[in-house]
Amino acid sequence: MEAKESRPQGFPELKNDTFLRAAWGEETDYTPVWCMRQAGRYLPEFRETRAAQDFFSTCRSPEACCELTLQPLRRFPLDAAIIFSDILVVPQALGMEVTMVPGKGPSFPEPLREERDLERLRDPAAVASELGYVFQAITLTRQQLAGRVPLIGFAGAPWTLMTYMVEGGGSSTMSQAKRWLYQRPQASHQLLRILTDALVPYLVGQVAAGAQALQLFESHAGHLGPQLFSKFALPYIRDVSKRVKAGLQEAGLAPVPMIIFAKDGHFALEELAQAGYEVVGLDWTVAPEKARERVGKTVTLQGNLDPCALYASEEEIGKLVQQMLNDFGPQRYIANLGHGLYPDMDPEHVGAFVDAVHKHSRLLRQN
Repeated sequence: MEAKESRPQGFPELKNDTFLRAAWGEETDYTPVWCMRQAGRYLPEFRETRAAQDFFSTCRSPEACCELTLQPLRRFPLDAAIIFSDILVVPQALGMEVTMVPGKGPSFPEPLREERDLERLRDPAAVASELGYVFQAITLTRQQLAGRVPLIGFAGAPWTLMTYMVEGGGSSTMSQAKRWLYQRPQASHQLLRILTDALVPYLVGQVAAGAQALQLFESHAGHLGPQLFSKFALPYIRDVSKRVKAGLQEAGLAPVPMIIFAKDGHFALEELAQAGYEVVGLDWTVAPEKARERVGKTVTLQGNLDPCALYASEEEIGKLVQQMLNDFGPQRYIANLGHGLYPDMDPEHVGAFVDAVHKHSRLLRQN
């Protein structure tokens, strides 16, 4: 399939489509690279922009989101931008209160505790209209990017969103959310369906607003074993891709590549490769050659340098990148980290990572 690009009226022409070509499985002259959380606290300019507002107020400001999205691109020759937002805007749009507690992370003052709490949630069909500020941020950023690189939109997958809504925040065990799966399987499926119904128009809306690719984050896949994952996560991951693709077609929008990133979900790699996504993101606990053997040539792989490798010297980062590129091979591959950048990372080392991917991937193609 040729690199397709949905270009609603008036967006500047795309100058660097390497990321999209790799996502669609086409040949590229070098390996494209971007980083999860590339717009983040490791950048002094990010901290400066964010200092004046609380987290979700920033998310609701299209101008602030645009500025934060563009900051890493001013520093590094990244091959894609990802819109600054948060996966928890969806539970908010469903009527749940969420605050970001500095040093602690997200907090839900009134998490879902009983089955009847599901009645508190708004109609999922209304969620997209609640999230107009995300669409505005995408459109503004797409304009401001001036065709430099593609813009990625994203959302959290149903199971990952459910964990936050039931746990009331982060958790090392997800025991409350998993208790629901064992004690209230029907209510769990009902909640996961509500989330899926909210996510589909939200993701289609992101493309209509200008997103040129979509990533679904199943960040808490690793808390489920193979059985629970195949029952409570995978069906909804599949459903999202199938329905988003159908929704884009119905809306007369060109298809965009979709990425599934299920952190610590390596036990389901084969299933994820057949879940309807063009790209499967890998964390650093998966050996690239083994992953490639398991998924075959049908999907593009994305990842998977350990983010902590960026604490190494720039010379060592270069060597680790070279090894990673050799292991993944030159085609059907997008370089990234195996998770997001951490706040205490040195921007110079992020730059060294990006440059090493470009340099070594070009050399790899010459040999």
